[in-house]
Amino acid sequence: MLIDKNAIASHNEKLLPQHEKGFAYLMGMQPGVEKVIRKLIDFQVAIPSWALGTGGTRFGRFSGGGEPRNLEEKISDVGLLHALNRSSGAISLHIPWDIPGDAAKTKALAAQYDLRFDAVNSNTFQDQPGQKHSYKFGSLQHVDKATRKQAIDHNIEVIRHGIELGSKSLTVWLADGSCFPGQLNFRKAFQNTLEGLQEIYAALPPDWKVFVEYKAFEPNFYSMTVGDWGQSLLYANKLGEKAYTLVDLGHHLPNANIQQIVALLLNEKKLGGFHFNDSKYGDDDLTVGSIDPYQLFLIFNELVEGMDARNMDHANDLGWMIDASHNVKDPLEDLLQSVEAIMIAYAQALLVDTGSLQDAQQNNDVARAQEILQHAYRTDVRPIVAEARLRSGAALGPLQLFRENKLRDALVKERGERTVATGL
Repeated sequence: MLIDKNAIASHNEKLLPQHEKGFAYLMGMQPGVEKVIRKLIDFQVAIPSWALGTGGTRFGRFSGGGEPRNLEEKISDVGLLHALNRSSGAISLHIPWDIPGDAAKTKALAAQYDLRFDAVNSNTFQDQPGQKHSYKFGSLQHVDKATRKQAIDHNIEVIRHGIELGSKSLTVWLADGSCFPGQLNFRKAFQNTLEGLQEIYAALPPDWKVFVEYKAFEPNFYSMTVGDWGQSLLYANKLGEKAYTLVDLGHHLPNANIQQIVALLLNEKKLGGFHFNDSKYGDDDLTVGSIDPYQLFLIFNELVEGMDARNMDHANDLGWMIDASHNVKDPLEDLLQSVEAIMIAYAQALLVDTGSLQDAQQNNDVARAQEILQHAYRTDVRPIVAEARLRSGAALGPLQLFRENKLRDALVKERGERTVATGL
């Protein structure tokens, strides 16, 4: 769906007087705002194709109306998001949920919405119709060589699709593991998985990356073959310089210090990117920043400090993607809120007085270090984020505009009340 630029202009005109007051006040109080705005304009968060439909639980899925029925409509939905916030300029596909029928046409359609294709994602955690070998007991770890070969071939097929679309990275998440003691030989499972990843790695184009994603539990509850960042890092180091660890914020045990994990992976030059979401208990796939926005800020603080220390490009040197698809929200509203939360946390981290913080750390001034971080976190940066959107041609209030213009109603009218998105 294309949104009329006049609708965005009209919306902004109504909100502009109040926005200008708030932004002028912040400009007078906070140094370095212009630099932050420039970085926010450049920063883009990829939208996964599977997040555009209503998510579900193990017990049920309550689909909403107007969900995208095919890849073309998913691209259209991401284009709508990007038009509203100008920060969602990429789409990430999951194969085989979203296989392009004609890659050239799919790429051209995305270009019409000013979108590019981010990482492509393989799927060996489900059996597909007509699949010869089942992944019930694993894929790359499987005791059966033919099953392992099937999983390898699928990943190589995903790479081919990505090349056609202009993607530059492959994300591999494995559901492999065990549910009961004695079910699995850990050493053999690791070695089988490593050998499979090595074959996949060998198929990567020279300018590609592979991200090895980890998860502490689910669907297996006794062990996961890539269960934490240490195991992912071990695989990435053994694979080579094009292999990296991918951090999903929900893929940790409760109270894990994700910000420390991020810092150490950056230090080892093995942090590949992020899947953003939030959680209360586990992999809840909640809206980014809805449960623990302070942790999100602390993660971004480590990212900004660590990337700046290595002279990295914030916008392009890591992969940024949302991986959230909850079962009680309008998916597009959820994604608008998630992108907003990411931009807020990023802006707050950019305001941290890093020099003063490092001085406080060097002098063991614990209270001062806390005050420096919390001063940035408690700064209401929403006017800065809104100003970046305004300068990019987006809406001052994306969610407000989405509701005022009844865009979901328009999608329901176009697609129907009982459509179900492909994928999850």
